Amino acid sequence: MNIIKVDDISQAELQIYNELRDNAFREDNSFIADSPKVVNLLLETDIEVKSILATQAYYDEFASLIEKKGVANCYLADKSVMGNVVGHKIHHNCMMHGIRPNNVSLDALGSSVIMLDSITSAENVGSIARSAAALGVESYLMGKESPHPFNRRALRVSMGYAHLLGVHVYSDIIKTIEELKNRGYRVYAAEVTEDSTPLAKVEVAEKWV
Repeated sequence: MNIIKVDDISQAELQIYNELRDNAFREDNSFIADSPKVVNLLLETDIEVKSILATQAYYDEFASLIEKKGVANCYLADKSVMGNVVGHKIHHNCMMHGIRPNNVSLDALGSSVIMLDSITSAENVGSIARSAAALGVESYLMGKESPHPFNRRALRVSMGYAHLLGVHVYSDIIKTIEELKNRGYRVYAAEVTEDSTPLAKVEVAEKWV
């Protein structure tokens, strides 16, 4: 495990922890994950991990997990220094810089898909992802105006379980729905109207959105 003690918070490798707030991403699809529960879950996946920023206590407790993943750079700092790097006080003792998975194609979504329409709250995107993953949903679609599930806050709210979903970001919802129908999906929309079918009475198709 390559431990690098943080003596200079201005070094370029650490700036990403301050830069990637909420809905920000770099061109290389970098993202930041917060808290041991989320970071440890992601360390057990095939997601590419660029670095970890954490306290000695975190490294002592989870050394075997980090070594198994083969993380190249493990930056060491106490919580006050971590807060200075991030730009605000933090309550956890580790963060991770990773590369989010590529956009999944419409041909690779699987048979069960959740599609969002104009959801702008990162917390909602994260909580829906967590529930969808728990229920065995395979993929997650959202418009380009919505926070991505690997958005810093959304990922934290999902407790990291957003990684279990294939993610596809669409540009045109009408066009995308038509393409899904052409691929054999039955599309259901949730709305309260006088002629809505109660959820308990919906007969779900084999392939659904």
